[in-house]
Amino acid sequence: MSVYLCGFMGCGKSHIGRMLASRLGMKLIDLDRYIVNAEKMTIPEIFEQFGEPHFRALEAKYIRELSEGFIVATGGGALLNCETAKFARESGISVYINTSFETCFDRIKGDKNRPLVVKNTPEQLRELYNARAPIYRQNSTFMVNGNTSDHIITGEIAKLAQFSGQAPV
Repeated sequence: MSVYLCGFMGCGKSHIGRMLASRLGMKLIDLDRYIVNAEKMTIPEIFEQFGEPHFRALEAKYIRELSEGFIVATGGGALLNCETAKFARESGISVYINTSFETCFDRIKGDKNRPLVVKNTPEQLRELYNARAPIYRQNSTFMVNGNTSDHIITGEIAKLAQFSGQAPV
C-alpha cells in the first residue's frame, strides 16, 4: 500500500513527500522524476513531442507500478484522472495538500520545467487551479491544509497514513 500526495503545482508534494518518507521510513517516489527517468525525456520534451494527453497517460501507467509501500509525490494533474485516482485510493490513500493559489504561484512562477506554467498567464493558472481544486477534493481520500508549516502538514499526513494502515506505527 502507498500514500499518494496530490494537489496543484507548487503545493508542496515533493517537499512534504521527502519529510514524510523520512518520518515513516518509507521510500519517496517523485512521479515526475520517475517518468523522466523511465522515458529518458524531460517533461517539456514529452509535452512538446507527444502532447499533454500522452503525459497524463504516462502518469496513469506509472502510478500503477507504485502501489506497494511508497510515498508518491504525484504530478499536479496525475489524480485528475478518475480511474487513476480510484486506483490510488484502492491501493493506499491519496492526500490532497490544499495550498492557496498565491503560495503555489510564488513557488512555480518562472519554472521552465513546467510546461503549463510556461504557456499560461497567471490568470490562466488561477483558472486552472480553481478548476482542479474540486476534482482534487473529490478524488482524494483525505485533505490537509497546505497553508501551515511543513512539519504540521507532515505530521497530519503521517497520522492519517498510520491510522489507515498505510504506514508503520
